Formats: sequence, structure tokens, C-alpha cells
Amino acid sequence: MEIALRPEMHTYSGGLGVLAGDTVRSSADLELPMVFLTLASREGYLRQEIDSNGRQIDHADPWNLEDWATPLDAMVAVRIEGRAVWVRPWLHVLTCPIGHAIPVLLLDTRLDHNDPADREITDRLYGGDEAYRLKQEIVLGVGGMRVLHALGFDVETYHLNEGHAALLAAALLREHPHPSDRPRDGALSYDADRVRERCIFTTHTPVEAGHDRFDYEKAGRLLSDFLPLDQMKLLAGPDRLNMTRLALNLSGYVNGVAIRHAETTRRMFPGYGIRAVTNGVHAPTWVHPTFAQLFQGFAPDWGHDPEALSGADQLSDNAIWSAHQKAKDELLAEVQLLTGAAMRPDIPLLAFARRMTGYKRPDLLFTDIERLRAISRGQPFQLVMAGKAHPRDEGGKALIAEIHAHMRTLSGEIPMAFLPNYDMALAKKLVAGADVWLNTPLPPYEASGTSGMKAALNGVLNLSILDGWWIEAWVEGVTGWAIGHDDQRHEGDAQNLYDKLERTVLPLYYTDRARWLRMMKDSISKIGPRFNSQSMMRRYASEAYLR
Repeated sequence: MEIALRPEMHTYSGGLGVLAGDTVRSSADLELPMVFLTLASREGYLRQEIDSNGRQIDHADPWNLEDWATPLDAMVAVRIEGRAVWVRPWLHVLTCPIGHAIPVLLLDTRLDHNDPADREITDRLYGGDEAYRLKQEIVLGVGGMRVLHALGFDVETYHLNEGHAALLAAALLREHPHPSDRPRDGALSYDADRVRERCIFTTHTPVEAGHDRFDYEKAGRLLSDFLPLDQMKLLAGPDRLNMTRLALNLSGYVNGVAIRHAETTRRMFPGYGIRAVTNGVHAPTWVHPTFAQLFQGFAPDWGHDPEALSGADQLSDNAIWSAHQKAKDELLAEVQLLTGAAMRPDIPLLAFARRMTGYKRPDLLFTDIERLRAISRGQPFQLVMAGKAHPRDEGGKALIAEIHAHMRTLSGEIPMAFLPNYDMALAKKLVAGADVWLNTPLPPYEASGTSGMKAALNGVLNLSILDGWWIEAWVEGVTGWAIGHDDQRHEGDAQNLYDKLERTVLPLYYTDRARWLRMMKDSISKIGPRFNSQSMMRRYASEAYLR
């Protein structure tokens, strides 16, 4: 549904899209024969404004599709509510530094051929109501498959990235009637095994709201006679059209995006074989230029082969600290430009940048304001936060307002800033310029998380709840620190966060710079070689695509 290709193309909302963009970039680096599809999203996702009271104001975030993509001379039609809705692909070509190109197709319904109500289907990412979302998923899944056929792509394997694309598998099913002319009652009339041979499915969220479900009456009205209702219920659940269930039933390879996430998903969907391919990030995209120059000195091929970053533990202390301070200076300049807040380069900077929603617990740090004050009086620190709440997530918007209220309360005591309109460009500055990357989700709702991987590539130390990818990368006092324990009791997480800050993280920064620098080098050399999208794509290619 979303792919973050570049900041100027507003075809993404957050981590899922940024991961998809890194997947494109590494597929180009590795010369994999792939083509990617997404929606045009001409109106973007959300441009965030923060008012004087700290409340999020939502705006459309339009961009010029014509500036970054080329319209192709092909159109296909899908039927929605009995009408033909025409879909036109636009081509964006992503070319890696060594020259291999990957096509990305952006699906667009803003065409004169379409009914005025249908022209806006592909306009707003995650916009509109349930019917609007289902229309988008019809265009993405059914229209996407037909576009590939129309353009002459010979596709062996379809990789469904989240349940949004599940109707592609259902469309494939229509092409394969059951080998028996008269299947028994209650059985599929189609050959699902043939479809499973061609589809793999990656699920990305343990949050119930992240799994799209549609009312069958509404789905029947929009999809018309796409698949008989009894057949759809066998595949997508008896009560509602569950896109995750549909993808699970029609994919021969299914995976979660971290080892812990795969375990959680198996509990959510018992009976399915769900593997784990832990996410990774595209190192050349997220490494700050000062660090890239350092890496070039000992591993000229690090961008193509991030495993070479294991040699980062041999960097000199002066070199790594100088590189970090340059990245920090750039971030502090951006903070002052966006918010007016003047911060100091010699005081440790904590960063928290996530989608603003309840389970991410962006307010955990503010649980005990007096304790926070006491810590800062003894060992000063600074805090920068960023993140958008979904336009319909009133709880997330309330959290943003609450955070701003806390910042006003602590004004003059703890330097703090909230950077508006968090996007890919701002993320690059944050993950490189912070000293500590703070991550506080409520387990087990963090599927993977990739921002901490980007920070680690730049020597930024993670201070995180043990969930998602961090359980796999965490070595206490070596690659970073854990908040709390790997158990089901999280009522003490705030207290543990304060203890870790006061007794471990801040004292180390102020009193043992040599050890801090050792951890920065360990963060790069132990996390970078493993948690990168090159390694991720090699695993997909060998374990899923070529099975």
C-alpha cells in the first residue's frame, strides 16, 4: 500500500512504507529480478501541523506525480460496485549506484474515463472510510495483477506485503478452477494449491486494528461477483472478510518480521506455519555522510555488503566522536530551525520518533515528572520527539497534546522539542544526530521496529523495551540497554526507564567517555552487519522466492 522511495514522493506514512523503500533499494543493489507496485497517493498521507496548544492539525500532503514518474500507455479495468474503474500505471525507476534498475509502478485512478467518485480512489493514503479502503485494496490487488499482465511482466512469485494486497491472491485463484469438475460440498471450487505455489505473505503487525476486516455485505456490493460468497468465507473467515486470513490461506510461505513477532503471530493465527525474517534497513540510505566516509576507509564495499561493517570496532575514538558530533550539530541546527529551541552539543540528546499511538507509549518518559526533574538536575539531558498520529486516531492526537503540555511544564528545566511533520528526510537527521535512541512500546505490539537499526548504524545507542528486533540485537552494556525485562509484567517499565537513565546511561556519558565510544563502535560493528536489508533480501530470495 505504501513505499517510501524519496522524501519528495509522499507515498508512505511510516515504518511499513520505509521498509518497503529499503526493500526496493536492496533489490536493486542485489540485481534481483523484481517489480514493485503501490498506489499513486497523489494527496499523500498527512502533513502535520502543531498548533499553539500542541494539538495536531491534519492537512493533505500533495505532491507532483508527474515530476517523479512517467505515465505508461496501458490501462486496465477492475469492477467496483458494478462499474468499470480504469487504472493507469506510472513508472518510477530506482537505479542503484552500480547501475541496476528496479521498476516501481504507481497505480492511478485519476482518469477522465472514470466516474468522478472513482477518480479519487488512489488519491489519499489510508484516507476515507472502510469502503474507501476496500476500493483501494481492490485496485492494489486485482488491478495490480492485471497491470503486470498488461505490461508483459512474467511473474513467478507474488510477495504480498501486509494484507492490503490479499485480493491479488484471490484474483489468481479465479484463474485456477478445481481439477475436479464437482468438488464436494463445503470445499473450494478452485485449486488453492496452485496459488500457494506462487504467493508469499509477510505480516507486519500484532495490533488487531492493523488487520483489515470488511463487512461481507459491503464487500459483496463493492466486489460484485468477484468470488462466490461461500468460497470467500472459506478463505477469509465466516463472519467478516479478513484480509490477513485470506492471505494466510492462499500463501505457501508466510513470515513475520522478527523472531518474537513470528511467535506472536502464531498465537494470533494458530495452525499456520509462520516463519521469521527479521527486517533490515538499507545502510547507504541511513548512514550519515561523515560515517559513510569513515566506513569507506576500512571497507570500500560496505554499502553493497554491510557485513563488512564488522570492522567498525577498529575505528579510532577521535574519528567516531568527530563524525558523531558533526551529525549532532546538524540535528541541533534543524531543531532550532523548526522549533526555535537552542540545544547544546555537549549535553546528551535522547530522541523518540515513532508513529504517535497508544501502544508506542510516547508518554512513558513523563510518567513521574518529579523523578524526571530530579534526574535532570543531577545529570542534564535533552529530548527531541517527533511523530504523526493517524487522522482518525484521537487517542494518538491526545498523546501529542499531552506531550506538549509536559514540555511546557518542564520548560526552562529540561530542553525539549517536538519536531512537526516527521518524514523520511527528518528521520535521517534524527537517527544520525541523537546520542540515545529511546523506544518504549508495550510488548508484544512491536512487530519489528527499524528506526533503532538506523540509529545503530550511526553509532547511536539504543535504550529500548525488549520487543521486536531489539531482543535479537540487545547485548546489555555492549550494543545498548534494555528497559525492563523479557516478561509479561510491564507496570514497572517507567521506573526501570528512570533507573537505567539515572544509574547507567547518563553516568556513562558524563564519566566514562571511552566506554561510551566503545559501545558506539560495538553498536555499528555488531548490529550493522546483521540488521540490514541486503541480508533480509538474501533471505527472502533463498528461502521464499526460490523455494
